[in-house]
Amino acid sequence: MQSKATSPEQYINELPNDRKEAITKLRQTILDNLPKGFKEQMGYGMLGYVVPHSLYPDGYHCSPELPLPFMNVASQKNFVAVYHSGIYASKELQEWFVAQYPKYVKTKLDMGKSCIRFKKMDTIPYKLIGELCTKMSVEEWIALYEKNIKKV
Repeated sequence: MQSKATSPEQYINELPNDRKEAITKLRQTILDNLPKGFKEQMGYGMLGYVVPHSLYPDGYHCSPELPLPFMNVASQKNFVAVYHSGIYASKELQEWFVAQYPKYVKTKLDMGKSCIRFKKMDTIPYKLIGELCTKMSVEEWIALYEKNIKKV
């Protein structure tokens, strides 16, 4: 479900009430914990957190006119999703997250390569998502992206 919202505030205002609170809290958690340099913007119809062109002029290899994506948050049809490219690119980070998750949530982790899905809003581990945000700086993300993802 891609939104046509042009700002994070518009995106959140268009959500159903049951999702508004969760997405607002996720957004604030990310903004409070994401290292300096990442920028919030809309991307792919979701809340996006990117490395701006001012820090990484090459942009995203699939679409160089776009900044390098790092995280996204979206309200999908049946769940809220947090997309984290660092989990996709770093096996160590993914293993850390999978090991930490049961300490915060009793239900089974629903996760794809970079997507963490939450079907019940009351099971979102905000503190764990905040800690995840602190695990990778802009510089570390660029280096990992260039090493593991970007096709040179």
